[in-house]
Amino acid sequence: MPRLKGWKGTHEEGNASGTMLLEALDGIMPLTHPTDKPLRLPLQNTYKIVGIGTVPVGRVETGGLKPGMVVTFAPVNVTTEVKFVETHHEALNQALPGDNVGFNVKNVSVKDVRCGNVAGQISVGCAPVRDYHTAHIACKFAELKEKIDRQSGKKLEDGPKFLIFDDAAITDMVPGKPRQLLWVSSKQWTRRLLELARSPSLQKAHRQTAAVGVIKAVDKKAAGAGKVTKSAQKAQKAK
Repeated sequence: MPRLKGWKGTHEEGNASGTMLLEALDGIMPLTHPTDKPLRLPLQNTYKIVGIGTVPVGRVETGGLKPGMVVTFAPVNVTTEVKFVETHHEALNQALPGDNVGFNVKNVSVKDVRCGNVAGQISVGCAPVRDYHTAHIACKFAELKEKIDRQSGKKLEDGPKFLIFDDAAITDMVPGKPRQLLWVSSKQWTRRLLELARSPSLQKAHRQTAAVGVIKAVDKKAAGAGKVTKSAQKAQKAK
Protein backbone atom coordinates (compact mmCIF):
# COMPACT_ATOMS: atom_id res chain seq x y z
CA MET A 1 0.00 0.00 0.00
CA PRO A 2 1.53 3.35 -1.00
CA ARG A 3 2.23 5.88 1.75
CA LEU A 4 -0.39 8.63 2.08
CA LYS A 5 0.87 12.10 1.22
CA GLY A 6 -0.66 14.83 3.31
CA TRP A 7 -4.23 15.20 4.43
CA LYS A 8 -7.15 17.49 3.68
CA GLY A 9 -10.34 18.18 5.54
CA THR A 10 -13.14 20.64 6.16
CA HIS A 11 -14.51 22.17 9.33
CA GLU A 12 -16.73 25.04 10.38
CA GLU A 13 -14.07 27.67 9.60
CA GLY A 14 -13.25 26.27 6.15
CA ASN A 15 -10.83 23.86 4.50
CA ALA A 16 -7.64 22.62 6.15
CA SER A 17 -4.62 20.58 5.05
CA GLY A 18 -1.35 19.32 6.48
CA THR A 19 1.37 16.68 6.31
CA MET A 20 1.41 13.17 7.67
CA LEU A 21 3.57 12.34 10.68
CA LEU A 22 6.09 10.28 8.66
CA GLU A 23 6.38 13.10 6.11
CA ALA A 24 7.09 15.58 8.89
CA LEU A 25 9.75 13.28 10.35
CA ASP A 26 11.34 12.81 6.92
CA GLY A 27 11.50 16.58 6.52
CA ILE A 28 13.59 17.12 9.66
CA MET A 29 17.12 18.15 8.74
CA PRO A 30 19.79 15.98 10.39
CA LEU A 31 21.88 17.62 13.08
CA THR A 32 25.40 18.66 12.12
CA HIS A 33 28.18 17.60 14.46
CA PRO A 34 30.48 20.52 15.44
CA THR A 35 33.63 18.56 14.61
CA ASP A 36 35.42 21.68 13.34
CA LYS A 37 35.62 23.13 16.86
CA PRO A 38 38.12 22.29 19.63
CA LEU A 39 37.45 19.26 21.78
CA ARG A 40 35.13 19.90 24.73
CA LEU A 41 34.21 16.95 26.93
CA PRO A 42 32.70 17.66 30.37
CA LEU A 43 33.49 14.81 32.76
CA GLN A 44 30.63 12.97 34.44
CA ASN A 45 32.87 10.80 36.60
CA THR A 46 36.38 9.38 36.94
CA TYR A 47 37.17 5.74 37.72
CA LYS A 48 40.31 3.84 38.68
CA ILE A 49 40.29 0.41 37.00
CA VAL A 50 42.79 -2.24 38.10
CA GLY A 51 45.21 -3.10 35.32
CA ILE A 52 44.17 -0.10 33.22
CA GLY A 53 44.47 3.04 35.31
CA THR A 54 42.47 6.26 35.40
CA VAL A 55 39.39 6.33 33.14
CA PRO A 56 37.41 9.60 32.91
CA VAL A 57 33.87 9.28 31.53
CA GLY A 58 31.83 11.92 29.74
CA ARG A 59 30.00 13.05 26.62
CA VAL A 60 31.78 14.68 23.68
CA GLU A 61 30.19 18.09 23.08
CA THR A 62 32.41 19.47 20.30
CA GLY A 63 35.42 18.35 18.28
CA GLY A 64 36.59 14.74 18.41
CA LEU A 65 38.56 12.45 20.69
CA LYS A 66 41.13 9.95 19.37
CA PRO A 67 43.70 7.62 20.94
CA GLY A 68 47.09 9.34 21.04
CA MET A 69 45.67 12.85 21.43
CA VAL A 70 47.09 15.23 24.02
CA VAL A 71 44.31 16.84 26.05
CA THR A 72 44.19 19.40 28.84
CA PHE A 73 41.74 19.21 31.74
CA ALA A 74 40.35 22.54 32.94
CA PRO A 75 40.34 24.22 35.39
CA VAL A 76 42.98 22.00 37.05
CA ASN A 77 45.33 22.54 34.06
CA VAL A 78 46.47 18.91 33.78
CA THR A 79 47.80 17.91 30.35
CA THR A 80 48.23 14.26 29.36
CA GLU A 81 47.90 11.74 26.53
CA VAL A 82 44.84 9.62 25.76
CA LYS A 83 45.73 5.91 25.52
CA PHE A 84 42.40 4.52 24.27
CA VAL A 85 38.75 5.50 23.79
CA GLU A 86 35.76 3.18 24.14
CA THR A 87 31.98 3.19 24.44
CA HIS A 88 29.99 0.31 25.91
CA HIS A 89 33.16 -1.86 26.00
CA GLU A 90 33.79 -1.23 22.28
CA ALA A 91 37.04 0.46 21.22
CA LEU A 92 36.69 3.58 19.05
CA ASN A 93 39.14 5.10 16.58
CA GLN A 94 37.38 8.43 17.06
CA ALA A 95 34.58 9.70 19.30
CA LEU A 96 32.33 12.40 17.82
CA PRO A 97 29.91 14.90 19.41
CA GLY A 98 27.08 13.09 21.15
CA ASP A 99 29.13 9.98 22.00
CA ASN A 100 29.28 8.92 25.65
CA VAL A 101 32.77 7.54 26.13
CA GLY A 102 35.35 6.43 28.62
CA PHE A 103 39.02 7.07 27.90
CA ASN A 104 42.23 6.05 29.63
CA VAL A 105 44.80 8.76 30.36
CA LYS A 106 48.49 8.34 31.18
CA ASN A 107 50.07 9.16 34.55
CA VAL A 108 47.02 10.95 35.96
CA SER A 109 45.47 10.10 39.32
CA VAL A 110 41.73 10.03 39.97
CA LYS A 111 42.46 12.83 42.46
CA ASP A 112 43.84 15.04 39.67
CA VAL A 113 40.68 15.06 37.51
CA ARG A 114 37.11 14.74 38.69
CA CYS A 115 33.47 15.32 37.83
CA GLY A 116 32.93 18.84 36.49
CA ASN A 117 36.35 19.15 34.83
CA VAL A 118 36.43 19.60 31.06
CA ALA A 119 38.85 17.83 28.72
CA GLY A 120 40.00 19.87 25.73
CA GLN A 121 42.76 20.47 23.22
CA ILE A 122 45.56 23.00 23.12
CA SER A 123 44.00 26.35 22.28
CA VAL A 124 44.44 30.04 23.10
CA GLY A 125 44.43 30.52 26.87
CA CYS A 126 45.88 27.10 27.69
CA ALA A 127 48.87 27.49 30.06
CA PRO A 128 51.00 24.33 30.29
CA VAL A 129 54.28 24.23 32.21
CA ARG A 130 57.38 24.80 30.06
CA ASP A 131 60.94 23.72 30.78
CA TYR A 132 63.61 26.32 29.94
CA HIS A 133 67.05 25.00 30.82
CA THR A 134 66.57 24.11 34.52
CA ALA A 135 63.51 26.32 35.09
CA HIS A 136 59.86 25.21 35.08
CA ILE A 137 57.31 27.93 34.39
CA ALA A 138 53.71 28.11 33.12
CA CYS A 139 53.36 29.87 29.76
CA LYS A 140 50.01 30.85 28.25
CA PHE A 141 49.22 30.41 24.56
CA ALA A 142 48.40 33.99 23.50
CA GLU A 143 47.99 33.22 19.78
CA LEU A 144 48.14 30.20 17.47
CA LYS A 145 49.69 31.90 14.44
CA GLU A 146 50.01 29.08 11.92
CA LYS A 147 50.08 25.30 11.62
CA ILE A 148 53.10 23.94 9.75
CA ASP A 149 54.32 20.66 8.30
CA ARG A 150 56.57 18.84 10.77
CA GLN A 151 59.07 17.75 8.13
CA SER A 152 59.33 20.67 5.70
CA GLY A 153 58.13 23.56 7.86
CA LYS A 154 55.68 24.58 5.10
CA LYS A 155 52.64 26.55 6.24
CA LEU A 156 49.45 24.47 6.29
CA GLU A 157 46.91 26.75 7.96
CA ASP A 158 46.71 30.33 9.23
CA GLY A 159 45.33 30.91 12.72
CA PRO A 160 44.26 27.36 13.66
CA LYS A 161 41.60 27.21 16.35
CA PHE A 162 43.30 24.36 18.20
CA LEU A 163 46.19 21.89 18.07
CA ILE A 164 46.11 18.13 18.55
CA PHE A 165 48.61 15.30 18.89
CA ASP A 166 51.40 15.35 16.27
CA ASP A 167 50.62 18.92 15.14
CA ALA A 168 53.44 21.42 14.61
CA ALA A 169 52.78 25.14 14.83
CA ILE A 170 54.19 28.61 15.37
CA THR A 171 52.62 30.25 18.42
CA ASP A 172 52.93 33.30 20.65
CA MET A 173 53.40 32.40 24.32
CA VAL A 174 53.47 34.62 27.39
CA PRO A 175 55.46 33.36 30.41
CA GLY A 176 53.90 33.73 33.83
CA LYS A 177 57.17 35.15 35.17
CA PRO A 178 60.22 36.86 33.61
CA ARG A 179 62.66 34.35 32.15
CA GLN A 180 66.29 34.54 31.03
CA LEU A 181 66.96 32.77 27.71
CA LEU A 182 70.14 31.70 25.94
CA TRP A 183 70.32 32.16 22.17
CA VAL A 184 72.02 29.44 20.12
CA SER A 185 72.31 28.63 16.42
CA SER A 186 69.67 26.62 14.56
CA LYS A 187 72.08 23.69 14.14
CA GLN A 188 72.75 23.60 17.87
CA TRP A 189 69.01 23.72 18.56
CA THR A 190 68.38 20.83 16.17
CA ARG A 191 71.01 18.73 17.92
CA ARG A 192 69.65 19.73 21.34
CA LEU A 193 66.08 18.81 20.37
CA LEU A 194 67.20 15.35 19.28
CA GLU A 195 69.03 14.94 22.59
CA LEU A 196 65.91 15.97 24.51
CA ALA A 197 63.61 13.67 22.55
CA ARG A 198 65.88 10.68 23.17
CA SER A 199 66.91 11.50 26.73
CA PRO A 200 65.96 8.73 29.22
CA SER A 201 66.31 11.20 32.10
CA LEU A 202 63.74 13.54 30.51
CA GLN A 203 61.32 10.70 29.87
CA LYS A 204 61.73 9.50 33.45
CA ALA A 205 61.45 12.89 35.13
CA HIS A 206 58.72 14.35 32.91
CA ARG A 207 56.43 11.53 31.84
CA GLN A 208 53.75 13.97 30.75
CA THR A 209 55.98 15.81 28.26
CA ALA A 210 53.61 16.86 25.46
CA ALA A 211 55.81 18.76 23.02
CA VAL A 212 59.32 19.96 22.21
CA GLY A 213 60.09 23.17 20.34
CA VAL A 214 62.43 26.11 19.82
CA ILE A 215 62.12 29.83 20.54
CA LYS A 216 62.34 31.74 17.25
CA ALA A 217 61.95 35.29 18.62
CA VAL A 218 61.42 37.17 21.88
CA ASP A 219 59.64 40.43 22.70
CA LYS A 220 62.06 41.88 25.23
CA LYS A 221 60.87 43.78 28.27
CA ALA A 222 63.04 46.40 29.90
CA ALA A 223 64.34 45.26 33.25
CA GLY A 224 63.54 47.39 36.27
CA ALA A 225 65.90 48.37 39.04
CA GLY A 226 67.05 45.21 40.75
CA LYS A 227 68.16 44.57 44.30
CA VAL A 228 71.77 45.43 45.14
CA THR A 229 73.13 44.07 48.41
CA LYS A 230 75.19 46.16 50.81
CA SER A 231 78.25 44.00 50.22
CA ALA A 232 77.99 44.64 46.47
CA GLN A 233 77.67 48.39 47.06
CA LYS A 234 80.79 48.37 49.24
CA ALA A 235 82.70 46.35 46.64
CA GLN A 236 81.72 48.80 43.89
CA LYS A 237 82.81 51.78 46.00
CA ALA A 238 86.13 50.12 46.76
CA LYS A 239 86.87 49.94 43.03
